[in-house]
Amino acid sequence: MVLWAALAGLLASGCAGNETPSPEKEQAVLNVVVTTGMLADAVRQIGGERVQVHALMGPGVDPHSYTASQGDIARLRRADLIVYNGLHLEGKMQEVLQNMAQTKPVLSFGEGLDPNRLRKVSSASDALDPHIWFDAALWESGVQALALRMSKQFPQHREPFLAGAARYGETLLALDQELRDVYAAIPQENRVLVTSHDAFEYFGAAYGFEVMGLQGVSTVAEFGLRDMTDMVNLLSERKIPAVFVESSVPHRSLQSVVEGCRQKGHPLVIGGELFSDAMGPEGSPEGTYVGMLRHNAALIAAALGTGGVAGGQSRIDAAAQDQTPATPQRQTP
Repeated sequence: MVLWAALAGLLASGCAGNETPSPEKEQAVLNVVVTTGMLADAVRQIGGERVQVHALMGPGVDPHSYTASQGDIARLRRADLIVYNGLHLEGKMQEVLQNMAQTKPVLSFGEGLDPNRLRKVSSASDALDPHIWFDAALWESGVQALALRMSKQFPQHREPFLAGAARYGETLLALDQELRDVYAAIPQENRVLVTSHDAFEYFGAAYGFEVMGLQGVSTVAEFGLRDMTDMVNLLSERKIPAVFVESSVPHRSLQSVVEGCRQKGHPLVIGGELFSDAMGPEGSPEGTYVGMLRHNAALIAAALGTGGVAGGQSRIDAAAQDQTPATPQRQTP
């Protein structure tokens, strides 16, 4: 009798393994862990109430130099899905992410983009620039690709995932046009964006700016006295009115450049603090992707624009209060 009971138990457990998931399991909230705030915002917009999202890197955190803590590793192990930027943004986490991919879905946002739309760090290198979020239209295409890949991993959520991505896509394309309108008011000769590190190449290509950074694409790159001297000379000769510090990068290097320009008789100013590799605090307007780019646009227009700047800034402020933008036409890459 004991033997038959044991066999019956094994058969029952085997049959249970072949059962279709219960409705409760299919509707279970997915635990998604992402690296950056920008990705957290995207996944929340895609998944809505079907996902619970945790970002490892908060406001002011530099992803280039971020090292996963033991607590982070524990969170990653418990996740149903992991999403990271890729393109070597999270350089010090590569090994951890690769190990996690052996046991669960791990998606690189950058791998979902058209390779022809990605920018190389330099003509002498095959390395790709990871700062893809500064082109709102490019980010929108990545959101759509991510939603498709999430749907393949969790087909029970396919329809809501794709619907969420479509709604968010309309907002991102409207934002892209809004930014173009604001930046168009800045005189061409003033469209030079100088920041602490070279994070804005996608921004420059999308919105018609020449961009320069004291450091390279990664904040891990070193810069020396010669770099600072060259930057001071260039800014003074070209009469660039303002430079911008970044929320996730120390300010002291650009403050030294400002002082050097003033010693040469050029009244350079710091135009404000841009959000670059991290968003603002959660719950603030800048704690969303849309609010982050609007904040940057308002600062850039105010510091570099003349004449129509006030109108450009009021456009940003008005749009920030309107969360239901009209659906724009999708741009062809």
